[in-house]
Amino acid sequence: MLYVLSTVFVAYLSFRQILDPATWNALFWIILLFASVNAAARSFMQESSSRHLYYYMLVSPQELILSKIIYNMLMVLILAFIEYFFYTLFIGNIIQDHFSFVIALLLGSMGFSSLLTMISAIASKAGQNPALVAILAFPVLIPLLISSIRFSRDAIFGLALSANTGGVVILLALNVIVVMLAYILFPYIWRN
Repeated sequence: MLYVLSTVFVAYLSFRQILDPATWNALFWIILLFASVNAAARSFMQESSSRHLYYYMLVSPQELILSKIIYNMLMVLILAFIEYFFYTLFIGNIIQDHFSFVIALLLGSMGFSSLLTMISAIASKAGQNPALVAILAFPVLIPLLISSIRFSRDAIFGLALSANTGGVVILLALNVIVVMLAYILFPYIWRN
């Protein structure tokens, strides 16, 4: 939360004027992306080998990955709405269709958190290097980031949700694909 607040405040101090819609949108998603990486990347990094063994004996790998994805989704969603509030407070709100923007925010945040949770699991098995999460995540996050930016751009310009069902379908499909891949692949990662 401190990262989000300080980054939004630095953006406010840097620009001190009403931003054009493209800059406003891009800056919003970049702040959310880096906040998500900081928040969700640690889901497997802070576990010791004894805790890992405890989880291994207590729950199935599918239950563990789904619970971590749900936890990170809630955390990133809270961060997203906190950023939206402070972004509106400091920089201003230029959004025409708030409902579509909130849908874009929900789907983008959910995608960020589920993808970063899975990549954190992979990185934890590869030496627990936090930098590895960022290195692995950014190429994979690009389609999700582009889709979120496009969908929220349409909301900024006032395009109704009914006219932008393609953006919703793409973001939903990306979220489902990531969660299903995590559900299927995590047991193989967890066994090692």
